Amino acid sequence: MGRVGKIGAVINKEKANYNASMSARTADYLDAIEHLPEGATLIIQQTSWDEYERLLEDLRDRPHLRVTYDRGKLEIMSPLPEHEEYGRFIDLLVRVFGQAHKIKVQNYGAATWKQQRLQRGVEPDCGYYAANALRVIGKRRLDLEIDPPPDIVVEIDITNESLSKFPIYAALSVPEIWRYDSKKVQFYELTGERFREISESRFFPGLTPSMLLAALEQSKTEGQDAALDSFRDHSIPK
Repeated sequence: MGRVGKIGAVINKEKANYNASMSARTADYLDAIEHLPEGATLIIQQTSWDEYERLLEDLRDRPHLRVTYDRGKLEIMSPLPEHEEYGRFIDLLVRVFGQAHKIKVQNYGAATWKQQRLQRGVEPDCGYYAANALRVIGKRRLDLEIDPPPDIVVEIDITNESLSKFPIYAALSVPEIWRYDSKKVQFYELTGERFREISESRFFPGLTPSMLLAALEQSKTEGQDAALDSFRDHSIPK
């Protein structure tokens, strides 16, 4: 075997060893995730980007989990049932408001938003395109290297707090965040590299945190249909 052949054999062997090691680590992750109770978060340090992406592939059949990656730190969160309930209800509220005000909305749910060059990735509870809806309509896969980030992401802070994820959203240039912690709704706008609280959505003019909170609170006592009807009445332009 020539010098080049020997070097190639060594590289292939090292790659095989690396892949085997990564597969073993990923298998350990999956075993831990399998036993992750609702409302719990698994944190794993010193995780490579390749391991993160492989884990995302392995978790495709578990879309309820939320995976966050921040420069080697991996977090897997298993939401409580009400977490999903509130998120899907906010989807309905956004759709009703958009239709009432003739605002195009593309809903991408809890899609994964990531950029390898930033070594960051995140999965919100809801994600919407409004101002940039026409730029993404028809695209099945979005790449933040060339496509705009969602105009709005929503974080439901029932299971854990999301403020630690704000720097990731800022790095990905997400312009607006809505946060609900079961007691209050807050809107934030990206200004420079930080988020500041705002009183009205930039992408849904006229929509305020108090309007969302009222609908969410009403849904808990009177049901989603009644809350949606009331929200619709208040959303239709007079």
